[in-house]
Amino acid sequence: MAKPFPDHPNLIGGYAPIQMECDAPDLVVHGEIPKELCGSLYRIGPNPQFAPRGDYHWFAGDGMVHGFQIDEGRVSYKNRWVRTTNWKIENEAGEALFSPLNPMQNDPRVANVETNGTANTNIIWHGGKLLALVESHPPFEIEPNSLKSRGTWTFNEMLKGPMTAHPKIDPDTGEMLFFAYNADRKASKLMAFHVADSEGNLVRSEFFEAPYPAMVHDFITTQDHVIFPIMPLTGSLERAMSGGPFYAWDPTKLSYIGVMPRNGSVTEIRWFEGDPAYVFHPMNAYSDKDKIICDVCQYEEAPLFPHADGSAPDPDKSRARLTRWTFDMGGNTNTYKTERLDEIVSEFPRLDERRTGLAYRHGYFACSVNGGASGNRYNGIGHIDHQKDSVKTFEMEENFAVSEPVFVARSPESAEGEGFLLTPVYDANIDKSFLMILDAENIEKGPLAKAMLDHRVPFGFHGNWLPSAVD
Repeated sequence: MAKPFPDHPNLIGGYAPIQMECDAPDLVVHGEIPKELCGSLYRIGPNPQFAPRGDYHWFAGDGMVHGFQIDEGRVSYKNRWVRTTNWKIENEAGEALFSPLNPMQNDPRVANVETNGTANTNIIWHGGKLLALVESHPPFEIEPNSLKSRGTWTFNEMLKGPMTAHPKIDPDTGEMLFFAYNADRKASKLMAFHVADSEGNLVRSEFFEAPYPAMVHDFITTQDHVIFPIMPLTGSLERAMSGGPFYAWDPTKLSYIGVMPRNGSVTEIRWFEGDPAYVFHPMNAYSDKDKIICDVCQYEEAPLFPHADGSAPDPDKSRARLTRWTFDMGGNTNTYKTERLDEIVSEFPRLDERRTGLAYRHGYFACSVNGGASGNRYNGIGHIDHQKDSVKTFEMEENFAVSEPVFVARSPESAEGEGFLLTPVYDANIDKSFLMILDAENIEKGPLAKAMLDHRVPFGFHGNWLPSAVD
């Protein structure tokens, strides 16, 4: 018999796991689904099947895929656990055996078991494959219609080691650029940079050392450069073995931002230094003559993880805001300029991905409007217009929480920003979720449509849209 889940902040309310897989072929819709929307929104996040072993962290739960298919104004839904090795072993045992973020807490029965991760962070389409991603392991392939698990994908056995959950796909070439930290072992300085062509063939792999071992959740690309942010959320096996946190915030270390020519070599990485800070997610970056512009959601210190001495993070410093980094590639300085773009608390930044790595006008994000959300919960969607230097928001009603907004273009030919934003919303009043669709150009007017579920979609991380033309 399964044990009850503990009263942990990341296992209650909107975080609470759902213990079922289901199909809902025709959701009730309030409003009108835009006729241009035809395809599938795939979302993924942690959904542990059993009460955790040892300490729990939001990043550690088993991956569950949530698929919303939209066609001719109708919305269907299904969800499935990703059947990784971890999931299968624990499913058979009837209890949790792995502690993904602290291997010191694993059950002795799985001490020597080689796993393929939790596949719980992002889900992308590339090279004809739907891939569930977690940054500690290679991708995991999912069947796009049934959401059936197909197994680990290593680019025809060419990928050695893990892969980031945040690859970047070039909108012109279709190439997928990605990296990995802890490329050879846990708490390692070794990092990898890879490129896969549009058909999914791995065509480039290089390795280099970071200034120190760190959790490098995401990276940034432009047409001409690749940018690796090494920031002091440090990893230490020695610290974990002595009873301390495996990952912890260490403000005694500087931030190091490595800038590499995209068509150059890792030997050409130029390291820029800055004050301690942390970024989980960038919005976009582009080149402007001799300068590189990077827009990110920056924290004063890393949230969700303790300090190296075991103390808790400072809540006032654990709120991200849109921030611009400027690198002068023509100068002789090893520092970079930092400027705050807006004061609203924001996370999960997205854009019209047809402008990835290019100068862009529109960006979108989840946000805390009027201070109405706390922790990892956000009560609004934001839209920044870089051309007008303006920010507009849509605020949800009380006890509602939004997720990452995914942009869908009205058509392949439509101008940047002409389209829709899709995001699951959790209604704590009734413990259920719905899919919300906004007009990306007029988010302040509220939803065009809502597709209602009979259960909650637990707070997750990321998702992406797959048009029916390639579905």
